[in-house]
Amino acid sequence: MPRYALLVEYDGRPFAGWQRQADQPSVQAAIEAALARLEPRDHTIAAAGRTDAGVHARGQVAHCDMDKTWDPFRLSEALNFHLKPSPVAIRAAAAVSDEWHARFSAVERRYLFRLLMRRAPATLEAGQVWRVNHELDVEAMRDGAAYLLGQHDFTTFRSVMCQAKSPVKTMDEITIRRVKGLAGPEVHFFLRARSFLHNQVRSIVGTLERVGAGAWAPEDVRTALEAQSRAACGPVCPPDGLSLMGVGYPDDPFA
Repeated sequence: MPRYALLVEYDGRPFAGWQRQADQPSVQAAIEAALARLEPRDHTIAAAGRTDAGVHARGQVAHCDMDKTWDPFRLSEALNFHLKPSPVAIRAAAAVSDEWHARFSAVERRYLFRLLMRRAPATLEAGQVWRVNHELDVEAMRDGAAYLLGQHDFTTFRSVMCQAKSPVKTMDEITIRRVKGLAGPEVHFFLRARSFLHNQVRSIVGTLERVGAGAWAPEDVRTALEAQSRAACGPVCPPDGLSLMGVGYPDDPFA
């Protein structure tokens, strides 16, 4: 069966997450239903990461197995036609080997979290940013984030529902920038690692927001990390503003 990699973009708000669920809409189910319109049968696809409810993606990667050989461009066009009106788009498709796997072949995941700083409610940016009504100290957040770089036991920043076998992960990058957004000043958090724990990004951003607001000192992030206790974590921020931006592979199928 020919295998294809799919580069997927979606608005996570209408979905209960990526993973197929029996009684709630999911991104996986939407794409599998579109595949069934092309080749009538049950389809099961795999993704690089299972994003939570409300989390968006600009560069999610999945793979599917087809009965016949498709031109990758025609496959993406046909899927986009049948995905309407769901807010899901196949940005590109590429033929890959039978051994290639969207999840297990990946060597890194990249996330962006957008935080909007203004008192007025977000309207045009609603669902795409986390709005806070106060200014944040970016330098202090950078100082706090520095304690999270490298390999650590991230139990503090891990959901109690996380199914990962180990809480030990290596954080390769946390870059924090203040930018001029269309709706007001934003803080962008870029996080890069081979893999992430359940709710790890939202736990980290929520904790760093407390540092930026002055409620925590940067050193308190180290104390929380070393506690290896979920109770030591700061608030977990909402999914609004979090996007899976890209997935890295040794040989990028979309290059």
